[in-house]
Amino acid sequence: MIIKAKLGNISAFEIKGRHIDWLEMEWYETRKRILHKKTRSGKSVSLKFLSESPEITQGDILYNDEFIIIAAEILTCDCIVVKPITIFETASLCYEIGNKHLPLFFEDDSLLIPYDAPLFRLLTAQGYEVLRENRKLLQPLKTTVSPHADRANSSLFSRIMQLTTDL
Repeated sequence: MIIKAKLGNISAFEIKGRHIDWLEMEWYETRKRILHKKTRSGKSVSLKFLSESPEITQGDILYNDEFIIIAAEILTCDCIVVKPITIFETASLCYEIGNKHLPLFFEDDSLLIPYDAPLFRLLTAQGYEVLRENRKLLQPLKTTVSPHADRANSSLFSRIMQLTTDL
């Protein structure tokens, strides 16, 4: 079965007695344009989103007919969880994580990062309250600014730090 588009989300879809067959996905597979997997019931599925990244989220419907709905299930994974207290901590954490080019997720006032042992040790050594948990990485933190822009010889990070210390 070839799937070329998402059809909506299960949260706003009428199930009408149809069976939901979950397509289990790892967090890093949700942006793949071409992917071959099997659903929980064993149906082969090929995702072919050729025009753009699909950004599949929890419960996205990939196929439906009168008997079945195939929906995405994002699996839990080993994560670093940090709950920053101040905006200064948030900026510092985002800078450290961004410098390592690691994906960053946000949920319930916490920053979530796929587990990385060196980062876990670094954040712990820097005094942050760091937890290791199995969580679903559902809400990627997206940036729309250039982190190394040159405005009066200062970086974005230094400007954010200046704003937080001026308060």
